[in-house]
Amino acid sequence: MQELGRLEDLPADYRDALTAHNLVPLWPSLRAVLPPGKPALRTRPTYWAYETIRPLLLQAGELTPIEKAERRVLVLANPGHGLEKMQASASMYLGMQLLLPGEWAPAHKHTPNAVRMIVEGEGAYTTVDGEKCPMSRGDLILTPTGLWHEHGHDGTAPVVWLDVLDLPLVYYTETSYHNEGKAQDVTATCAERNYARGGVVPSPVFSRGSSRRYPMLRYPWADARAALLSLAETQPGIDAVQVSYVNPETGGDCENILGFYALMLRPGETLRLPARSPAMVFHQIEGAARAEIDGHTFQLGAADTCCAPGYTPVTLSNASSTEAAFLFVADETPLHKKLGVYEVRA
Repeated sequence: MQELGRLEDLPADYRDALTAHNLVPLWPSLRAVLPPGKPALRTRPTYWAYETIRPLLLQAGELTPIEKAERRVLVLANPGHGLEKMQASASMYLGMQLLLPGEWAPAHKHTPNAVRMIVEGEGAYTTVDGEKCPMSRGDLILTPTGLWHEHGHDGTAPVVWLDVLDLPLVYYTETSYHNEGKAQDVTATCAERNYARGGVVPSPVFSRGSSRRYPMLRYPWADARAALLSLAETQPGIDAVQVSYVNPETGGDCENILGFYALMLRPGETLRLPARSPAMVFHQIEGAARAEIDGHTFQLGAADTCCAPGYTPVTLSNASSTEAAFLFVADETPLHKKLGVYEVRA
């Protein structure tokens, strides 16, 4: 590969003249922005243990009332990007959020898309665009771009969930902002019931149809888990027991930028994932698994989370020879496909 000229090779007066006119020579930095063969990856394999996060999150509940926090969150930051950037990957933000009994996180809407993967507790709810969505462990709740949402808690024990947002990307494009609102009137509940049977959706033939861009906002874990078990039973030879969270009316990704999936590891199973361009996040819902990522090995117990950079093979192994393990997966696949940079390497 040809060696390019360095910035220090240029005369100082020439460099000063460029700077004075807001000009920068490309060639000294060309290999940094266009490296050969593979991107320069800042995202590092990183692991966050829930047993470490939980007491710190509960302590945050003691130290900071919800009125002073609005959203009481500990961010799962990837050191490769710098902790101050609050990024798990180039396009994904992760946070563990706590809501205590009787608390209400006020209504707002924002440009980044978000989802909530419920980690523990009962009695809380998220109201999205007037639809009240109960929050139970393993449920996935969408709060897409531009939709009003708020969180409330009528139960008796702390509720914790994992936030996944495309905030880094939206912030990078200088389009990240929010609006504050007032408490919503509940106009609908449990819209997921309309899509609870495969191949059957509400029909617009004799009506104007749904005007909602996101017709399904809550994806109950009970349904996703049942689908995984059925898939494993009816297709025993399948390479990976995995389901995608999709828009039930279009079959497309449930949100615009990030992809979301549920994965089941059969008892004793080891699953080798190819190196793909998008970064991935793995969150353990049930059971235990081992994740091997670029020379790092992470032992995942219930509610543990880890991140894998793109262009990196990943091996997942069920820690049990008798029980299935279930994981929630988030990645950047929809974004990469829209940009035309999605890639799978052997």
